[in-house]
Amino acid sequence: MTTKRYNSVLLIDDSEIDNLYNKGIIEKNGFCKAINTKTNAKIALEEIKKTPVEQLPDVIFLDIMMPEMDGFSFIEEFSKLHSDIQKKCKIILLSSSDSFKDLNRANKNPLVRKFLNKPLTEKMVEAICV
Repeated sequence: MTTKRYNSVLLIDDSEIDNLYNKGIIEKNGFCKAINTKTNAKIALEEIKKTPVEQLPDVIFLDIMMPEMDGFSFIEEFSKLHSDIQKKCKIILLSSSDSFKDLNRANKNPLVRKFLNKPLTEKMVEAICV
């Protein structure tokens, strides 16, 4: 088990089951003090815009394949936000996509710190240094 490295994490995934599972893995690992979950990326983005920078999550675990706004669309809109927000919130893509195209696209984007395949594991969380 790690020492809490971050104050807060935001999980964005349209699957409530995935959010619940990932929250459990993160809590078990002691990765952070607080975890918030959202099932809609568009709503999550609007909340990020309204939140003072010091209260924003340190890490955002973001699914790629979601209805209404997918992970890459979220990142595109996130890139338009103030640089202080971009520096505060580190994005980790967490997806079931095994597409080389998605991996390539993620690796080329400076806002994406890591690309992890679902399911999230304790070892993955332990290895995250963003």
